[in-house]
Amino acid sequence: MIPWLSDNAPFPPVERALRSPNGLLAAGGDLSVSRLLEAYRHGIFPWFNPGEPILWWSPDPRMVLLPGEFKISRSLAKVLRNSSYEVRTDTVFEQVMRNCAAPRTDHQGGHHGTWIQEDMIKAYCALHRQGYAHSVETWMNGKLVGGLYGICIGHMFYGESMFSHASNASKIALAHLTRQFERWQLGHATGPGTGMIDCQMNTAHLASLGAGEIPRSEFIARLQELVHCAPITDWQFDTDLFR
Repeated sequence: MIPWLSDNAPFPPVERALRSPNGLLAAGGDLSVSRLLEAYRHGIFPWFNPGEPILWWSPDPRMVLLPGEFKISRSLAKVLRNSSYEVRTDTVFEQVMRNCAAPRTDHQGGHHGTWIQEDMIKAYCALHRQGYAHSVETWMNGKLVGGLYGICIGHMFYGESMFSHASNASKIALAHLTRQFERWQLGHATGPGTGMIDCQMNTAHLASLGAGEIPRSEFIARLQELVHCAPITDWQFDTDLFR
């Protein structure tokens, strides 16, 4: 059994999360800015399907990407040196979310729905207006072709979702995010390995890009250090990250 959260009830300790399904911690509550920030600061995130109550998760182990460990293949490196794309930040946050929410087609031609519902879009747009949620966008010929969005608290970035309508478009956005985070860490790191991107669940795609699993206890310990770093107040990326 998992607890049901009333309006003001705190989250239970993450150690109480179920092993099966891995990480299910609580249900109920709401998607207010305060509730979401409390969740992320404690290594918890919402994920639920249409028709379900709000479900809160903290899996063990946790999939993370350290900015300096992002894997850039030869083909991607060539693309990153190309001048045919532009990376922007926070110019069309809601549009990025809606692209991430669009049904996907798999390699067999099947269609899959999404967990990013209207109430989620509304909630994360509220986080965006308060400076916590951000988008990294890949543009080509004046058109949005890929990107990602997530939450940034201190020097901790919680990746939520990404999309791509052109070859390598989401990887371009992620490459710029990791490289910019490396630069932001210079002069601010408090120890080796600081700076982290939460990827939540293990996927082969994320693993191929350099992400890996760590125990939840280690994730929480690192997170508590990073969320208390001075906030990044200017969410603008350098233009010479790969050129």
